Amino acid sequence: MTDGTEEFGGGAGGGGEPEPSDSLKAFGEVVKAFRKRAGLTQEQFAPRVRYSVPTCASIEQGRRFPPPPYVVRAEEVLDAFGAIKGAAKHLSRQPGLARWFRQWALLEADAISLDTYECRVVPGLLQTEAYARAMSLCVPPLPDAAELEDRISARLERQELLSTGRKPPTAFSFIVEQAVLERHTGGEEVTRGQFDHLLGVIDQHWNVEFQIMPLYQPKHAGLDGPMQLLETPDNQWFGYSEGQENGRLISAPKEISNLQQRYAKLRTQALTPEDSRSLLERMRGAL
Repeated sequence: MTDGTEEFGGGAGGGGEPEPSDSLKAFGEVVKAFRKRAGLTQEQFAPRVRYSVPTCASIEQGRRFPPPPYVVRAEEVLDAFGAIKGAAKHLSRQPGLARWFRQWALLEADAISLDTYECRVVPGLLQTEAYARAMSLCVPPLPDAAELEDRISARLERQELLSTGRKPPTAFSFIVEQAVLERHTGGEEVTRGQFDHLLGVIDQHWNVEFQIMPLYQPKHAGLDGPMQLLETPDNQWFGYSEGQENGRLISAPKEISNLQQRYAKLRTQALTPEDSRSLLERMRGAL
């Protein structure tokens, strides 16, 4: 359950199909109509909203969820009388997100805290584009080109959650198995870039705590697999658990209590944030 490696197309390999939605197609038609009203081609419109022509085309075709900055800029550029912003409020699915992850993703967007333990891959919120691409191409069935780009775009767009400019900023805790980092997914060049990115996130985001679970840890509270916990603005707690081709949102108080106990124990069993950063630097230097 990385952030949904959990988030791509489902499991760590990203293999679930996103759920289709007429609302995305309707939104695309609204943008298209106002773009034509303004006398702009897609090639003229794209630089004005600061997105590529293929991205703008995908949004108009209902294949891609419009990022929030796109909605704001399209509304301004096309002088759409609030129609584009209004249509965006009714969108119901995000390409690249698996059916079972979408409900969690909606909760995650407003969470005030998010805890992630991962033993399979680097959590999606911390992945580089190269790592996300390599990971998505590891597990059959392989995606086609359009699906692959949707997955990667969805992953990278979700990383806006890390921003310290959000009010209030989300408090993140990540615990990642050392074995995940030493797997060198995608090869050494991808791994070097991923390690550099992790070090950058640690140094630049005071709201992110990153811990490594060492290879040798005889007492391990996470043997049942990856988990996530989040707290909503009204202080409700939810959990998320994921396996192959499925995922489950958890809200039952007893189950949440179990996950909270396990995560608390994992935090004591993993290396401290300071020692984790030092180990990550040594691993980067050894490449």
